[in-house]
Amino acid sequence: MIPLILMVLALGVMITIHELGHFLAARAFGVGIEKFSIGFGAPIVEFEKKGIKYRIAWIPLGGYVKMKGEDPEDEDPEDVDPEELFSNKAWWKRAIIAFSGPFANLLLGLLLFIIALMLPQKMEDLSPVIFSAEGIWSEHFMPGDSLISVNGEETAGFNQFLISLYEAKDASISYQRGDEKLSLQVSAAQKDSLMRSLRPQVLTRIGEVIPGMSAWRAGLKSGDIVLEVDSVAVSNWYDMRSRIISSPQGKVHLLLKRDGETFSRQINLEENIASEQGKMIGISKYLPVSQIISYGPLEAVKLGALSTVNFISLNYKGIYQLVKRPSQIKSSIGGPVLMASMSAEMGKKGASTMIFFFGSISLILMVMNLLPIPILDGGHIMFSFIEGIAGRPVPLRVQAIAQRIGFMLLIALMLLAFYSDISKLVYRFMYTR
Repeated sequence: MIPLILMVLALGVMITIHELGHFLAARAFGVGIEKFSIGFGAPIVEFEKKGIKYRIAWIPLGGYVKMKGEDPEDEDPEDVDPEELFSNKAWWKRAIIAFSGPFANLLLGLLLFIIALMLPQKMEDLSPVIFSAEGIWSEHFMPGDSLISVNGEETAGFNQFLISLYEAKDASISYQRGDEKLSLQVSAAQKDSLMRSLRPQVLTRIGEVIPGMSAWRAGLKSGDIVLEVDSVAVSNWYDMRSRIISSPQGKVHLLLKRDGETFSRQINLEENIASEQGKMIGISKYLPVSQIISYGPLEAVKLGALSTVNFISLNYKGIYQLVKRPSQIKSSIGGPVLMASMSAEMGKKGASTMIFFFGSISLILMVMNLLPIPILDGGHIMFSFIEGIAGRPVPLRVQAIAQRIGFMLLIALMLLAFYSDISKLVYRFMYTR
């Protein structure tokens, strides 16, 4: 219950910031404001100040700023200065006002990413043990070799080893084979080849189970060990993954071990929207190595900006894949209940991870609001740009009809999200009760 309340409060803050962006931009361009609402439905609190009605409503999954002359179906009031009407502003001003809400969410997401990076955070990594080496590097590395250091800097995890190798010009690598300590000199020209060649040792223990995915619905948990895939024993992640995603039946039968007891699950394969042909069940590798790190302000700003750009691009790529494969919308969409479940999982990892998660939600709000759907900010921006290109506004009747369609689509997506949440929770309950 606490994660759900926390998620609702966080959404309320994000929506407030979003609407505040619209509010400030509208006031800056001289647009009159009738109402500023956080949430939908009946008001909990409502008051008026300087002609603007402020309210907090019961349903916190939205909000709005009602500007004078914004609704294409409303007639322009006679007692209002025409200069205060949203509809009378230049098309580019209306586009900026519509964009200002998502832009506020972008700034909030970036700020939360930076704060999270400055806080102590638990970084997890794979063991620095070699599973295999390809090409010429198989002459130097053997399965089971342990990486010790790069240029004298101790290596705690495999990804840390790759970062140290990438940052070095010429690298002196130390590694252990049984009781023997070995070393290898790697030139700058050879680094990329070595980094692509090495694969770390990864066992079949499950690290994370993605909430809402088929493995989560089947009751799998972090720490479960996969023993067999379709009755074939597996001892490493690579073999296990290959057998799962190549299963010809569209589902896979797993034999697992948890707390010394074995059990089996039949799990449906789902489309991996990040890949054209990939399948997935929603599990990640177990990362046994952990360390606490934090970044200084300048480095946090740099990494926060890069993380923001990368996160936004991945989301738009995912939306593009969903448009290409609309059958995956139901399994990919999630509502507030699923977000609360994810919030609970993130909370177990500490404050920095939770803040990073909330930053991600703020960026998702930006991404979704900029979709060119009437009634969303992206729809307003689309109409504004059409006017700018065509030299005349889209007919009010067309805008009104489009907004009704957009509203019905938005309600349908919300209902689908709730239905998806509930159905996933039911499956999870059935397997874990």
